[in-house]
Amino acid sequence: MAPRQQEHEGSPLLEKDAKHLELGRQTSSFVGDVYAPTTSAPSWIRSAAEKSLVVVLATAAVLAGRGGFLYFQEKTGAGLVPTGPYRLVEAQEGEDFFSYYEFLDGPDSIGSAGHNVYVSRSKAEKLGIAGVVSEEDPRTGEDDVPFVHMSSAPTKEGPRDSVRLEGKRRFDRGLFILDVRHMPDGCGVWPAFWMTDEAAWPRNGEVDVLEVFVLALGTDKGVNGQTVAKTALHTSDKCDMYAHVPEYAKTGDWEWVTGIPDTFTGEPDFRTAKAADNCWVMAQHQWANEGCTAVHDRNDTLGAPVNDNGGGVYALEWDPENRHIRSWVFSPDVPQNLQDAIDTAGSKDASEMVMPDPDTWGIPYAYFAIGEGTGCSKDHFKNMRIVFNLAFCGNVSGNRFSGECPALAKKFNVTDRKGNHDPVLTCNAYVESDPAALEEAYWKIKGVYVYEREFEMPAKKEDLAEQEA
Repeated sequence: MAPRQQEHEGSPLLEKDAKHLELGRQTSSFVGDVYAPTTSAPSWIRSAAEKSLVVVLATAAVLAGRGGFLYFQEKTGAGLVPTGPYRLVEAQEGEDFFSYYEFLDGPDSIGSAGHNVYVSRSKAEKLGIAGVVSEEDPRTGEDDVPFVHMSSAPTKEGPRDSVRLEGKRRFDRGLFILDVRHMPDGCGVWPAFWMTDEAAWPRNGEVDVLEVFVLALGTDKGVNGQTVAKTALHTSDKCDMYAHVPEYAKTGDWEWVTGIPDTFTGEPDFRTAKAADNCWVMAQHQWANEGCTAVHDRNDTLGAPVNDNGGGVYALEWDPENRHIRSWVFSPDVPQNLQDAIDTAGSKDASEMVMPDPDTWGIPYAYFAIGEGTGCSKDHFKNMRIVFNLAFCGNVSGNRFSGECPALAKKFNVTDRKGNHDPVLTCNAYVESDPAALEEAYWKIKGVYVYEREFEMPAKKEDLAEQEA
């Protein structure tokens, strides 16, 4: 999904932000309003003050419990690394779901150019396109289960009123689980569940969990009724998966690209096909902003097939210390450990919670190598937040509308000033007709669950050698 604010690498805005962040690092040792002495003070004053600060914060952390102590150790760089078991950070369910997000109020970004306008929470609730409804669970048959609903509404002006949620919390790692019973589906529809940092895009990366960007070789239908799950990463330069991802690490494949225009003639080159395994948004021999895209090996992992199964679970593990990003789709069957983690995430008794263990879920369909010793350093992904949105037509679904929904394109055909068929305007005309098919364009979410690994002392080299042996 194109970010709301697209600033290119090396732009003055990013340079300004970088200087601001660096100044913050120099003047404060902690995140928040805790005072830390600057380097301009005499060394003996700094030493005494730092020791006093450590004592105070350590005492406060102990009083706050184990979680607070881990947070203290993380921020002070006490030699710990996030490689321990997972612990729950957020359980976004029911009436509390929307409290984790801000509603974007305004038009879609220039980069996406969707035929829709995002509205505030109050307007979305008034229109009935955002809310929580208790009803029967289509997967389990259980009654009075709270589900989050998000959809859209037609307008007299043309573009549909829709919803875009932007997470309040920022992440540098984590395990992100989406338990969904229905996802938007159909021609002209462009839904997305993704993570990014718009203000520093693409420097801080982007991860698309449920979305497709470009035309490529394959059998999937694309955004307009897609049935094949894909995970895509979008980054700055020097983030390449080539020769760093063994075949046995994943069940899926890379998306394959062809038809890139020749540099000199401009003619599409269909004789050459290349794996989309370079995450840089300006990588050569890939479409602009394509990134590296992993494709599921099954054609029933997204859209209508998943909806017909009563939904599914999408899990993405962003684990820079273990040097990977992995992605799974489970529908209709969900691994017992994962299901137990979801079912107990809302428990008030921590002892009843089951923590997820991705190593028991089977081989992921998508695997990206990041971190030390790979072709993509871990600093390509940071400070990202979760985003949900529902767009229509635009630069992706609109441009692909005629090829993927030919009957509708013929019926709603719109031409440009030269008399040529315009796929985007045609898509817009279809959406403005408010067809009954758009009733399927809605989210029905059981919950979103975010976990992070606990901090622990790093393993000794001899212990690692024994494990590898």
